Amino acid sequence: MTESALTVDDVPARLRTFESLRVRNFRLFFGGQLISQIGNWLTLIAQALLVLKLTDSGLALGLLAACQFGPVLVLGAWSGLVADRSDKRKLLLIVQTFAMMQSFALAFIAFMHHPPVAAIYVIAVFGGVATAFDNPARRAYVVEMVPEANVQNAVSLNSALMTSARVVGPALAGLLITTVGYGWTFATDGLSYLAVILGLFMMRPRENRPHLVTARGKGQVREGLRYVRTMPELFVPLVMMAIVGTFAYNFQTVMPLLVKRTLHGNDRTFTLIYSVISIGSLFGALMSARRTSVSVRHIIWACYGFGVAMFLLAVTPNVPFTYPIGILVGVCSITFMTTSTAIVQLRADPAMRGRVLALQAIVFLGSTPIGGPILGWVCQQFGARVGVAIGGASAIVAAVYGMRAVRVRAADVRGCRDAIVPGTVSV
Repeated sequence: MTESALTVDDVPARLRTFESLRVRNFRLFFGGQLISQIGNWLTLIAQALLVLKLTDSGLALGLLAACQFGPVLVLGAWSGLVADRSDKRKLLLIVQTFAMMQSFALAFIAFMHHPPVAAIYVIAVFGGVATAFDNPARRAYVVEMVPEANVQNAVSLNSALMTSARVVGPALAGLLITTVGYGWTFATDGLSYLAVILGLFMMRPRENRPHLVTARGKGQVREGLRYVRTMPELFVPLVMMAIVGTFAYNFQTVMPLLVKRTLHGNDRTFTLIYSVISIGSLFGALMSARRTSVSVRHIIWACYGFGVAMFLLAVTPNVPFTYPIGILVGVCSITFMTTSTAIVQLRADPAMRGRVLALQAIVFLGSTPIGGPILGWVCQQFGARVGVAIGGASAIVAAVYGMRAVRVRAADVRGCRDAIVPGTVSV
């Protein structure tokens, strides 16, 4: 049997984990994004620590999160439509160039003797605009680069890429901040965008399997909303993601306060703990890469695990105990995120995929401007442990909602079957 004739089931499990990397365009995308995402984490960590240094305020961190992700909430639905209407490779080239300019602007501000916090917030808003357009286009483009049978694998590897960047990025940020300062940290991120831009230029678009570009028309955003509402396997994970994204995924707000105020660590301690969480995320993403199918129940159990892990993090007595708990938090959080993303990319109609992914970005990243300031205030008033515990509780609530929704759906299906064939029993 030739290599090209191999199917997914014919490939050994240890090789199946990296199956999508056999595709040239995906390799170029993967390599460029890995470097660029490491740089992106330099900026996320440096922004949070710089604002905390300048203000010493949990609420200020929450407002920074609102500036970073508020544009996703405002522009998310439209940006998904733009992704459906556009050549995604060309759109990504434009967005990545804009994001590079934003990082260099942050470097310019940081090199000032007294960096103005307001300017950091303004530039963070521009970064959020780039995120709003990058997120649906990048994730929808992943599907176009690989064969249909490898979509789940490519999605999981893309998540592994993001979490690999989270392992290296925070640790590298801590090293750069403590050695060369905030300005050079932001500048390094700006330079990292050259890798992804070069990778996009080197691709062979004819080797992709692009979907038809959605023609312009009226009411297409509302059409996307109606489509999701009629698909329980898409709607239920999106509701769960909205709950979890609002209160549990605000790591940029609660983690600096937990490490520096409650556990009495420093900048380097914070970046090391963040990297440990990311190691767990990488392990979880690689495990997910071996899965050939995904269901809503996978998402529910991952959400339960995430809630338990967050409760353990809330009661961690000291820094050494935080490291193993951080591994568990990373595994459960990325498993929830990967399965939620995979089910959208696998079940959504190709013509709707950009809009559905944009809706997921809205409820995940776009919920941060709501939860960030709330959790920042809670941590400021009652301590970071309470903020982390709220995140754990939200994950448990989301899991309970998902389980109940699945049971109601199963009962409806059984009722329909019994109505058609009286006396039948569904197992």
